[in-house]
Amino acid sequence: MKKYKIAVVGATGMVGRTFLKVLEEYKLPAESYTLFSSAKSAGSKLNFMGEEYTVQELTENSFDAGFDIALFSAGGSTSEKFAPIAAKKGCLVIDNSSAWRMDPDVPLVVPEVNPEEIKKHKGIIANPNCSTIQAMVAIKPLYDAYGIKRIVFSTYQAVSGAGRGGWDDLENGIKGEAPKKFPYPIAGNCLPHIDVFLENGYTKEEMKMILETRKILGDDTLRVTATTVRVPVFNSHSESINVELEKPFVMEELVEVLKKAPGVVVEDDVENKVYPMPINATGHDETFVGRIRRDESVESGVNLWVVADNIRKGAASNAVQIARKFIEFDNN
Repeated sequence: MKKYKIAVVGATGMVGRTFLKVLEEYKLPAESYTLFSSAKSAGSKLNFMGEEYTVQELTENSFDAGFDIALFSAGGSTSEKFAPIAAKKGCLVIDNSSAWRMDPDVPLVVPEVNPEEIKKHKGIIANPNCSTIQAMVAIKPLYDAYGIKRIVFSTYQAVSGAGRGGWDDLENGIKGEAPKKFPYPIAGNCLPHIDVFLENGYTKEEMKMILETRKILGDDTLRVTATTVRVPVFNSHSESINVELEKPFVMEELVEVLKKAPGVVVEDDVENKVYPMPINATGHDETFVGRIRRDESVESGVNLWVVADNIRKGAASNAVQIARKFIEFDNN
């Protein structure tokens, strides 16, 4: 099998460090790894693959070294500037920011859902929003089996989704300190406000879920709405997802569809108080689905409770899984 030169951009951040952890676990066929960051963090030392790596500053000449794959998690403006530079040098960029997600020429990929889109890349593949990724893993098997008329997302998103500053706000808020990242305290509170508010009254996070869902499922007419909420949980996002299906369903058969779906773990035994929780999802790459029940207010509706580690499956692991799938395609 071919060996690949792999770059990690934004290696010192919360997602970047998780990239490294996941790469150690997945053991891609790598010839070499190079770690990049902004000038501020350049020179940092990171232990990776049993060695000490010195993080290099990302510059316009960084990709002259001839990388095959670059995993980006360094923010939208960095991706907008450097991803095209890398792509022009023949490097496949897998980008974790929102910069390229809605570009019609850039595949938006969840490997369990639409892996064939990887083959259509023109140098850049976008990692979807964290809350969208776990929702798609749970919803795509139902979309394929029954068709979907409408989706209502209500999210309960952990503070790690807001980076180190979000984590610190919760940690410090528990001690009674004022918030620095969020506009209000997150400890003992819920904030129905993720990203900026738009003219239509939705937040940018809510519109990301709506538009990315349509793009990933390849259905521009799908009716989708969302309310996204930041909650005082350190890690792993939870989502209440209400789905109105096109076709009638037998509940036992629907549950079997989910059990057989790639990346899904069904945890649904309410008699024994078994259901997905953030505390159990953290550290895993699967999407956990439970509280599966018929929505009796519509013809063919179902409610799902969906939980996943937003830093792993919602960001780092999904990107590494894209890289792994690309390598699989590249060697066949």
